[in-house]
Amino acid sequence: MARPISRRAALTGLGLAAASAGCLGRTENIAGRDPHSQLTLEINTTPADADPNGIRIARQLEEHLTAVGVDVRLNTVGQTDLWRKVLINQNFDVYVGQFVETDPFDPDALYGLTHSRFVAEPGWQNPFGLTEIAVDDLLERQRRATADERSDAVAALQETVCDLQPFSVVAFPDALTAVQGDRFEGWTEDRQPVSVSGLLGLDPAPPEDGSAGDGDATGGNATAADADDESERVLRLVTTDDRITQNWNPIAAEFRRHGTFTGLLYDPLVRADGESILPWLAADWERVDATAVDVTLRDARWHDGEPVTADDVAFTYRFLRDTSLGSVETSVPTPRFRGRSSLVEDERALDDATVRLTLPEVNDRVAARALQVPVLPEHVWADRTEAATIAGFEFDFETTEAVVSNNPDPVGSGPLRFVEATAEESVVFERNPDHFLVRPAPDADDETAAPRAGIPSRYHGKPAFDRLRVEVLPSDISAVEAVAEGLADATAANLGPASVPRIGRSDAARLVSGRSAAFYHVGYNARRSPLSNPRFRAVVARLIDKAALVDEAFDGYAKAAASPLAASPDAVPQSLAWTDGTDPVHPFFDDDGSLDVAAAREAFREIGYRFDDEGRLLSRGQ
Repeated sequence: MARPISRRAALTGLGLAAASAGCLGRTENIAGRDPHSQLTLEINTTPADADPNGIRIARQLEEHLTAVGVDVRLNTVGQTDLWRKVLINQNFDVYVGQFVETDPFDPDALYGLTHSRFVAEPGWQNPFGLTEIAVDDLLERQRRATADERSDAVAALQETVCDLQPFSVVAFPDALTAVQGDRFEGWTEDRQPVSVSGLLGLDPAPPEDGSAGDGDATGGNATAADADDESERVLRLVTTDDRITQNWNPIAAEFRRHGTFTGLLYDPLVRADGESILPWLAADWERVDATAVDVTLRDARWHDGEPVTADDVAFTYRFLRDTSLGSVETSVPTPRFRGRSSLVEDERALDDATVRLTLPEVNDRVAARALQVPVLPEHVWADRTEAATIAGFEFDFETTEAVVSNNPDPVGSGPLRFVEATAEESVVFERNPDHFLVRPAPDADDETAAPRAGIPSRYHGKPAFDRLRVEVLPSDISAVEAVAEGLADATAANLGPASVPRIGRSDAARLVSGRSAAFYHVGYNARRSPLSNPRFRAVVARLIDKAALVDEAFDGYAKAAASPLAASPDAVPQSLAWTDGTDPVHPFFDDDGSLDVAAAREAFREIGYRFDDEGRLLSRGQ
């Protein structure tokens, strides 16, 4: 008789598992198992020092799959290698990871994530290999529909995706940041403290005596953090993620967590700001007919002094569709932003400052997403179209230098520009004095001629710092201590719950917590049997005890959910609302806080699977 596995027991040892999970290729084999009959699955995730939450989710799923008779192999790899394995080579069974967008996103984000047109492409576009006509139809419908009709299409889309389970949403984490506010203020929970809008929203803290200051650019008490140059206002962030010290390629899928810093190096045409869409590099944009949008650019320059032109914008969209620009036999699209850039069917510079983009007949919200891609300088990226490889890695498709390059000495047009970096240690950016956010208007009385017309005043003159220095530290604890000791202004990585008490014990540091849209999920490779069967995926989804993970693994700093749009609760239909502590579509096999092993095994039997005399789940046909 199968014994239930308690939630507490399943989560017990997570700390031990997390601490020892840094070994590459960790596997667990039970003596006497027959690999030709017992069903085997590999779960891929990052080790605890990279992301303590991911390994806890993976460990719980491993425990529960093992309990019902699956041979599970838990494989921990670095974040870059995980995304290369999943997003680029598509060589995985199951993975645990986090979505890339931190701010609540438009439902059209699901287009790139789940549309079958992207099934053969590497990157964040449909990494699961889902091919479902019903999903495709709803994705297309929500792009064309407006108002209530779009809401209905989005609701049906969520219900269909949740039913098919190409990935299982686990929880939306709180964005936990340790900050000290004696030098900068504006760290608020309604804006991600280390998002693009959050960093641009910071202001210098006023001097403690309330005076306007005497030219001291530090904006407050000088600390050890000001030692480099007291004439400069330096924002210091600390992180445990060293990738930003080695790679500044905005289109490389495997090197970006959320794209905050590359988002400050490269301007998009427009930016999402809460529910608003702000003109950014674009001074204005308008529909000229059902399928054409004319975009007028601001006066802007690249970091190397060259002017930003409409030709650069037109090049960007051609390049995102095919980074080889026809130099290799098969198109090599960018592994990021495909859901957005694929909307643009044609592009043409009308003059130096105006570009016409041809889009299908889509609603204005979807059209705006097409304008939210990083604009690239043609004179830099046009030389990166040749076929390329990475030493030590073999890809199943042809790729280009643009996709694999670290993009050393990045040249963007954004409010920050690159200064220097020491790999795995630190990176320094500086304020771009030529950016339209800080450039004075040629005629102070003419608001329409202002270089930042249409941009809210809170962003005028920003960023509020002259330099941004990001330092890599070995752990969340050391990052929090750096903030508490005045050596850093804030943390810039996902803090684990274990570090929160240390923030509370410091008089100098405080916790800023806000809900992140970057949901944790379990992704399934639907290209492989048995994960190609949605009924099998549905049973696996029911082995995830989301409520227990939120309580125990996240220590309450997360919200369980069924829909990937749960960060925008108004977009979620009642059928998917998390109201009674259980998943409304694929509820956990719960037996008074324990995994009901017998019920889970019966669910596998109902979809055609058998168990041997030792309780091992057999592959189909065995």
